[in-house]
Amino acid sequence: MSNKAKQIVRDFYRSDILRDDTVLERFFHPELVLIWNSANGLSIMNYDDIVNFFSEVRRSYNDLRIEVSHLLADDNHVTIRYKYYIRTMENPDEELGIAHFIAIWEVKDDKLYRGYQVSQPVTDKDDTNESYHRVKV
Repeated sequence: MSNKAKQIVRDFYRSDILRDDTVLERFFHPELVLIWNSANGLSIMNYDDIVNFFSEVRRSYNDLRIEVSHLLADDNHVTIRYKYYIRTMENPDEELGIAHFIAIWEVKDDKLYRGYQVSQPVTDKDDTNESYHRVKV
């Protein structure tokens, strides 16, 4: 299942989550659990929490772009390293990097089922030119 799981994760991160209302239903398992370590601490989110989270993202941002540096698969587990860039409603001409992520997803029934994610906000000390070379994407 390694290649199929990898393709599912790739397709989710390439999807247009801001404009396509079917993304969450197509890619997230109804029994989804995401364990997320962020600058705000630990969050454990289920399907409904993710729906609410992305509803807020849709209200806050004019555009959302992802830059993937790593996408690695082992059977039904896929690890992805990426960075999100946004454009706000107030300033649609300026793209800002907002956070770095590493996530490990377990794929079940062709959907993202269990996730373990770590994120860190972008700072002015980031060295993204040297650290985001693509590896097995």
